[in-house]
Amino acid sequence: MDKVLATEGISLEMVKEAATRVAPWVHKTPVLSSSSLDQIAGLQLFFKAENFQKTGSFKARGACNAVFHAMEESKKDGKKLPGIVTHSTGNHGQAVAYASSK
Repeated sequence: MDKVLATEGISLEMVKEAATRVAPWVHKTPVLSSSSLDQIAGLQLFFKAENFQKTGSFKARGACNAVFHAMEESKKDGKKLPGIVTHSTGNHGQAVAYASSK
């Protein structure tokens, strides 16, 4: 884990950097609403439709950010990233495979 992240948490600047880093590789997914569900809940609900995302889930965003950030850091050190490994048979594994192919 990045030492800065471990000690200081996630800053707004880090979120903006991540959004910029992954933007070319992920879809801008819609935010949906439902008047029927709003009535049931008694408040206005919004749903981010990440099922329309690459690999079918929001995990493409995090995987792309992690892989591309690791690549950037290895370049700063003058090294080539030797590889990416994950242990998953689900959405995360698909997302890491997608990000690693870019």
